[in-house]
Amino acid sequence: MSKFAIFVWLLNIVVDTIGHMAFKRAAMIEDSSEWGRWKQMLTSWQLLTGIACFCLEFFLWLVLLSIVPLSIAVLLSAFNTVAIMLAGRIVFKEMLDPFRLVGIGLITIGVILVGGYA
Repeated sequence: MSKFAIFVWLLNIVVDTIGHMAFKRAAMIEDSSEWGRWKQMLTSWQLLTGIACFCLEFFLWLVLLSIVPLSIAVLLSAFNTVAIMLAGRIVFKEMLDPFRLVGIGLITIGVILVGGYA
């Protein structure tokens, strides 16, 4: 893979992870009523940040697909899951049980194998 493709791939991971963290933060908004919570959530800067990140990710994905075969890009995108899970652990203190850690390890090995031969 070219340096530019690696850059776009890594940027896609960062933008996707930020978007997911923003959506999670928006979903955590509390209010005294369910209607009030949804009203605040749907007008929050966190939701808008998540939407903006997903729009940017869409563009980055198209760029990546224009320079890398789909079969490789899809496998490389599996690492997004790892980044999101680790960010969830760091930002929201979510638990990573042994099965998830094994999954993270297997995904990482797969991405290294795919990326190494791309």
